[in-house]
Amino acid sequence: MDRDATRLFTRCEKNPILDVKDFPGVAQLYNPSPAIYKDETILLVSVVEHTAEGEGRDVGQTWVARSKDGVNFNLERKKFIQVPDVYPFNLAYHFIDNRITKIDDTYFIITPVKIKGFASPLGLLGKTKDFESYEPIDFITLPRNRGASLFPEKINGKYYRLDRPNGDDAHEGDIWLSSSPDLIHWGGHRPVLAAGYRYWNTRKIGPTPPIKTEKGWLEIIHGVFRTAGGIYYYIGAILLDLLEPWKVIGKTNSYLLAPEAEYERHGNCDNCVFPCGAVADYEKDEIRLYYGAADNYICLATASLSEVVRACIDGI
Repeated sequence: MDRDATRLFTRCEKNPILDVKDFPGVAQLYNPSPAIYKDETILLVSVVEHTAEGEGRDVGQTWVARSKDGVNFNLERKKFIQVPDVYPFNLAYHFIDNRITKIDDTYFIITPVKIKGFASPLGLLGKTKDFESYEPIDFITLPRNRGASLFPEKINGKYYRLDRPNGDDAHEGDIWLSSSPDLIHWGGHRPVLAAGYRYWNTRKIGPTPPIKTEKGWLEIIHGVFRTAGGIYYYIGAILLDLLEPWKVIGKTNSYLLAPEAEYERHGNCDNCVFPCGAVADYEKDEIRLYYGAADNYICLATASLSEVVRACIDGI
């Protein structure tokens, strides 16, 4: 029987591992960004409360969820990302869809915030060492840029970042790469991958923080497909060259996850599985993919890390 990329990941039996119905006053709970801190799995969870003033995800917040086993999480009901009341940070709002990257002993977080009086999001870089306190650093992308994701180490003496410029409200968006000497000043922009190489990502694609493997940088992506019945979000993967990360050396032609379960098909955003990152356990050869489902749930799926990499190389 031919290998099937759509069956590489196994959904956790306890899915959804966080359910909006378990948190009174919360309207939406979605799109987690994971990290390992000491002996805990950390999720930065996007949250919208019923009492928030404003429209939809524009009033989103980030809360922290913690787990000792990676499955059972305690969600802390308080804002983690808060900015000082000084210019320009006091203009920012819409703190959702974070991407976490650990570099040395610091966790850098890029959040696609919005600016008061302007419509399009841009990337706010911040940092933490303990997921107790948060420090904003600077705005590091141009507007109309969601999903900016840092590589976890320098390559040839430079920091690198993946972006998805444009792509607002399900318009076309592709993946690009840029480099920086200091995480603040960025240039050397290179195209990486255009949307539409397969049907499930014909509308747009977007990146997450890359995972280093012996074969290349494993990059979990989302893809969007528009049908007569609405928009569908899928999850796939690509593999980038270790030394020339603008080069795609493999990709899954099939999606890895599609909105199939009831909790993925129905919610505030129907037919949506959405990743903001994954964590690798190299000793177990396991990748743990935490993802948002239908903008109401947080879920977990696991797979063999080496098999996902092989699926990219073989193009299944």
